[in-house]
Amino acid sequence: MRAAMRFFSDNAASVCPQVMEALAKANHVDTAYDGDALSERLDGAFSDLFGKQVRALWVTTGTAANCLGLATLCPPHGAILCHEMAHIEVDEAGAPGFFTHGAKLTLLRGEGAKVTPETVEEACHRVRDDVHQVQPAALSITNASEYGLSYRPDEVAALGELAKRRGLGFHLDGARFANAVAFTGADPADLTWRAGVEVMSFGFVKNGGMNAEALIFFDPARAEVVPRLRKRAGHLLSKGRYLAAQILAMLDKDLWLANARAANAAAAALAEACGAERLLYPVEANELFARMTADEAARLRALGYDFYDWGPGEVRFVTSWDQDMDDVGKLASAIKSL
Repeated sequence: MRAAMRFFSDNAASVCPQVMEALAKANHVDTAYDGDALSERLDGAFSDLFGKQVRALWVTTGTAANCLGLATLCPPHGAILCHEMAHIEVDEAGAPGFFTHGAKLTLLRGEGAKVTPETVEEACHRVRDDVHQVQPAALSITNASEYGLSYRPDEVAALGELAKRRGLGFHLDGARFANAVAFTGADPADLTWRAGVEVMSFGFVKNGGMNAEALIFFDPARAEVVPRLRKRAGHLLSKGRYLAAQILAMLDKDLWLANARAANAAAAALAEACGAERLLYPVEANELFARMTADEAARLRALGYDFYDWGPGEVRFVTSWDQDMDDVGKLASAIKSL
């Protein structure tokens, strides 16, 4: 099946040419682990992006980035507040508990997999302040959310203010952070540290990278223990320069943002074809969730399109940075003809 016919997951997208070129250029002898020249440039590159001195480390997966970050915010006896559909709850196989040595996930509800200050407050109020109950220690949100909705700067700031007042660490799962920035047009700083976020994972694999994600600490001092945690978890690669090379290539000339805009544009075209009557949620990134009968889904698959059955009468399409817009247009026409 041609890649352009796949709308199953952006994890399956190709690696963008600039990343492949950067990998080839990095293919020479240098210091092992993370002492190489490329890895040492990460702090400066991300500090320039966010307009603040940060500490940046490469890891190989989003799960590792999320959970290493959470391990600095939540003790083993604490609780991490997150949406019930959060990736750390649904798709990380208990990794948060593993990396934090036992922290609990307290699950919140919210439309479109987004949480609000009200739901966070309610969850905190339910916990008695005594030794018999796990006390909230951190808040984790995903931007864009698991249902493809993007938090605006004021929404993140409201959660950040609450987290600060409640003494909660504030973590951001940014697997599709690029798509949220592309949709909102916001400064990356306004969606993160200016709004109170302390630690984030910055996703690259879904957006044209090969196998590199970034873990960002907006307070560099908080990151001091993380190199040891990363090593202990088996995520210190001997040839880390190849991960750093990918990340730097995507930061160069805002390739990360251009790729996200391309993926978002493809999703917007499919959203227009679906129309409000089919869409389950507004399309604010590169995912869309739609009502579709089993017969309608079968008709699209017979034309060669691949996508995910989300539930009875529901499907999910995910667009990628490298999707051909002619093929997107053909799928849009096919959807309209159902």
